[in-house]
Amino acid sequence: MKNYNTYLDLSTPRVMSIINITPDSFYNSSRKTSDETIYVAVNKAIEEGADVIDIGGYSSRPGADDVDVDEEIRRLAKGVECVRRINANFPISIDTFRGEVAETIIENYGDCIINDISAGEIDSTIIDVAAKFKVPYIAMHMRETPKIMQQYTEYSDVVREVKDFFRLKLIELRSRGVENVIIDPGFGFAKDIKQNFQLIDGLTDLKDLEVNILVGVSRKSMIYKTIETTPDDALIGSAALHWQLLVNGANILRVHDTKEAVQVVKLYNGYIKSINR
Repeated sequence: MKNYNTYLDLSTPRVMSIINITPDSFYNSSRKTSDETIYVAVNKAIEEGADVIDIGGYSSRPGADDVDVDEEIRRLAKGVECVRRINANFPISIDTFRGEVAETIIENYGDCIINDISAGEIDSTIIDVAAKFKVPYIAMHMRETPKIMQQYTEYSDVVREVKDFFRLKLIELRSRGVENVIIDPGFGFAKDIKQNFQLIDGLTDLKDLEVNILVGVSRKSMIYKTIETTPDDALIGSAALHWQLLVNGANILRVHDTKEAVQVVKLYNGYIKSINR
């Protein structure tokens, strides 16, 4: 197995660009299924300043249909192969919650960051895969599965409960040999709009866990429903929330719009440099 770069220097915020090899992701423009459209999207993201490419082969939007293991592997392989052709050492994240899928991709295409929307709650073998290959593991908070998760939005205190979940999850991951853990609060996953905004405000509380935080709010319903528009017209809203998330301690922005997110990060870095002189 070849080793590829999965290291991300998170001393300053980074941008993760989404490439969905799916026909049904919630944002139409993120869907790439042909070799040509995948290549164009990957090349564009890298040119615009992405720090890592996140390849997805299974839509996690609410109510999404199931995808069998072989099909998910086929989709992810197309995306990973494309990135490797363009830049063999460019960091890649694979968005999957299945251990078999993650292991197959890593064995055949080299080390990748594992981005698991279930934090091992759907398939715990994925944790062992992350430990086996010593790759970074992104653990996201979600309840149940994407198909039914929006039926499980009852919290007494969403920030406290998400923080408690990760406190226990970090103990489990480390005990099972996962060395590099990044957490994702799971905006839009088993949370309503109000809870999503509460999580943005509560991100500073999650920093107490002393791990890096990835956030994914790009063009989501918390934005377009609040400003009464559609995902297609949610770019400015996404940028506004990206700024606040950076202020509150986010380390990685997972986005559809690379150039604009990179600009927000540059602006934030300039702001921090100026006020800390």
